[in-house]
Amino acid sequence: MLERMALTSGTKLGPYEIQSPLGAGGMGEVYRAKDSRLDRTVAIKVLNSKLAANTELRARFEREAKIISQLQHAHICVLHDVGHHEGADFLVMEFLEGESLADRLKKGRLAMEQLLKIATEIADALEKAHRAGVVHRDLKPGNVMLTKSGAKLLDFGLAKPLGATVATSDGSGSSASVVAAALTQTIPTPSPVSPLSAAGTVIGTVQYMSPEQIQGNEADARSDIFAFGLMVFEMAAGKRAFEGKTQASIVGQILAFDPPAVTTLRPDMPLALDQLIRNCLEKDPDERIQTAHDLKLSLQGIAVEQAGRKAAAAVALPSGHRRERLIWSAAVVAAIVLGAVAAMWLYHPSQTAPPIRAAINPPANATLSLIGDFAGPPVLSPDGSSLAFVAVGADGNNAIWVRPLNAPEAHVLAGTDTATFPFWSWDSRSLGFFAEDKLKTINVNSGSTFTVCDARFGRGGSWGPGGIILFSPQTPAPIMRVSSSGGTAVAVTKNDAPSVSSHRWPFILPDGKHFLYLAININDPASDAVHYASVDGSADRLLFQSRSNAVYSNGFLLFVRSGQLMAQPFDPANGTLSGEAQSLASSVIEDLSTWHIDVSASTNGLLIFGSGGTGDEQLVWVDRNGKQIGTVAGKMANVTAAKLSPQGDRIALEIDNGIGAHDIWVLDVVRGVQTRLTFGPIQNSNPVWSPDGKWIAYSSIEKNNDTKLYRKPSDGSGAAELLHSDDHDQVGSDWSQDGKYLIYARGHVGILDYEIWALPLQGDHKPWLVVPRAEKSIAYEARLSPDGRWLAYTSKESGNLEVYVVAFHGGEGKWQVSTNGGTAPQWSRDGKELYYAHQANRSIMAVPVKEANEGLQFGAAQSIASDAKSSTPGVYDVAPDGQKILLDLVAQQVSPSVTVMTNFTAALKK
Repeated sequence: MLERMALTSGTKLGPYEIQSPLGAGGMGEVYRAKDSRLDRTVAIKVLNSKLAANTELRARFEREAKIISQLQHAHICVLHDVGHHEGADFLVMEFLEGESLADRLKKGRLAMEQLLKIATEIADALEKAHRAGVVHRDLKPGNVMLTKSGAKLLDFGLAKPLGATVATSDGSGSSASVVAAALTQTIPTPSPVSPLSAAGTVIGTVQYMSPEQIQGNEADARSDIFAFGLMVFEMAAGKRAFEGKTQASIVGQILAFDPPAVTTLRPDMPLALDQLIRNCLEKDPDERIQTAHDLKLSLQGIAVEQAGRKAAAAVALPSGHRRERLIWSAAVVAAIVLGAVAAMWLYHPSQTAPPIRAAINPPANATLSLIGDFAGPPVLSPDGSSLAFVAVGADGNNAIWVRPLNAPEAHVLAGTDTATFPFWSWDSRSLGFFAEDKLKTINVNSGSTFTVCDARFGRGGSWGPGGIILFSPQTPAPIMRVSSSGGTAVAVTKNDAPSVSSHRWPFILPDGKHFLYLAININDPASDAVHYASVDGSADRLLFQSRSNAVYSNGFLLFVRSGQLMAQPFDPANGTLSGEAQSLASSVIEDLSTWHIDVSASTNGLLIFGSGGTGDEQLVWVDRNGKQIGTVAGKMANVTAAKLSPQGDRIALEIDNGIGAHDIWVLDVVRGVQTRLTFGPIQNSNPVWSPDGKWIAYSSIEKNNDTKLYRKPSDGSGAAELLHSDDHDQVGSDWSQDGKYLIYARGHVGILDYEIWALPLQGDHKPWLVVPRAEKSIAYEARLSPDGRWLAYTSKESGNLEVYVVAFHGGEGKWQVSTNGGTAPQWSRDGKELYYAHQANRSIMAVPVKEANEGLQFGAAQSIASDAKSSTPGVYDVAPDGQKILLDLVAQQVSPSVTVMTNFTAALKK
């Protein structure tokens, strides 16, 4: 058995060879060692020989390993391994080269830039520890190593999981007990003073202990914040906040006195930093800064302010070079804004500072989802520190990405696959989103997700103080209220269906008592309006007519009017508008497919918006390489469907009139003449050609919200003929080549419960179910093969929208054709190819098809028309010869980036 004594050079603990001692603490000795397996230098801590026999302390040693292993962070010392060798228990840790902060402070106070950098890194490490449920409880300069890669926080020897207690010698639970072993670097064992642990060891180092620790009360994350304040004081002043000849006198000062203002010791000290230290050193934990996250953000804001002052000072140069240097300085500032994306505005900007515009590009190999049903317009956190958005990755899956505005890159949040419409919590720590027919939340730092309640077809949410979430669960629904911790959702608005079809895009106002939302009236689109209502459901009134939602920031209501982003003074306490609306930007995206504006603003004057708009549309012919080879008629607007006739001489168009009503038109390809086929009143959509080209079937939503299937002569010469009507939504998709069946999707508007049915156009006309809705899925966009044997359709049963094929009349066989996202399948006229739209890269895919063993065999998908990016990939058709593709192109595409505007109120007339 290994003798319990100081280890000498050459001693081996398993694969680790001791090289030299590094120091000792109350519960262990630390050595420099070599890992023979990986040929690297490590630090090894061996349980103190005097304490190893104590069963409780051995258990604490093991708990330390579990605690430290949770804390994988750039500014926390890494735990590599845990071992036991011939009776010796030990930890293997990252070997840190550098000097401790304590040794650095012996040389005097730190330069302000260095101080802020180190303090921010320590706060970042504390935030990680606290979010993992671990309190350090012995934070001091000796437990911070300064390395080339930055500050490293170590010695969680007194760390205690939040809320945990340990039995004392008398069997009671003590919150002032050592729970885990010390992870130390050249730190002497402190002398015992009250309070003592069960083992008689000081809980912390006296000079950096909080009042509650001294008094023997529970230590929590705020105790670490007190110690953090003492450290920052020392870094700034070059001396400790509390000093005395005895430990008793130091204890008395901590309990009864406040340290002097640092500005009296260091006049160049930023007032904001002096105030931060004071807020950390409040005697009452409830009066302190409450989280390390807030500490980090405050320090980042102070650092940016200091950098700005330094840059401003550099502008004041001799007159001979002033203009040249001023231009260069301006270029540097612009580069900082573009690279850090307005990190300077993490805290309130000067109201006199001019607004600055910059752009945020999407992450590599991903596409921003700015518009559409499966979109997620970018949203700013309320504190302006981070941006969240939905992007479609290279695999075709959409997920939430987050970009801290002081960082160069965004990162994806695991566990948010298929997410739509994210929204921030009021404290900027979490996000709400919709996925898998549920309303969910995710903690941005820990990555933990939580399912709140059902939400079949979410249309926006807002998360206010007290954990209240307002959300729209599906299209035909009122605004609902639910706790972020789950429970039963209750309605807070009254949806008087069928006169009003949807309440959506709630926005909780700063008082937490009122909110905005958009009410959509499908029977009268001109009456769509933004409302002002109470969270408790007691009040609700119309603010103004609008076809899209509104948001609030810094005393202004922000909304879009004719592509212009407008700002109008607004009192959120009583819901009153005043003054005139002023334009902030033009060509701002107003997504009429969801009645939503791509605009978001923080509480500190930061504003983002998506740029582009729909622009002029034109139907064009492209070859299979995507080269444009012709145009179809002139410029158009708001084309939502384009279907070639079987003969290829005409195109059935579905066109939005701009206020939400749709009608069917027929375009003669040769003459370029458009003929209107339907005339309202509300929605006439999804045109389907008969195989002989004489008829067009379509879906019609009427004023009573009934959805019916009609057909009408394609030349417009006769009256519409009712084909089918029931109490469900019906969306026509194909007409069999033998003329016997009309294929359609049947479900409920906005609920996404569609399944595929066939309507016989002869005999008893009784529809039959072809593809039932799978669990948590939908099935729609069905197209029959030319021989009528196979049905291709779009389904979400795998979690993503993909294209599948089944036997039309039943039987064995089902194939998933697309692999990374696919919609809008179509067959070639000879049935030897199957096409579909690839949403991620906005291209058309072609898949070879052949008969095999009484089934089908599909080849590898090939991208066609890849050089012509369709604005709406689902709006396409393939000519009868398979060599030309009809695409709907937009002259002005939606910008792939997001515009950032700082201090937007400065751009408004006072």
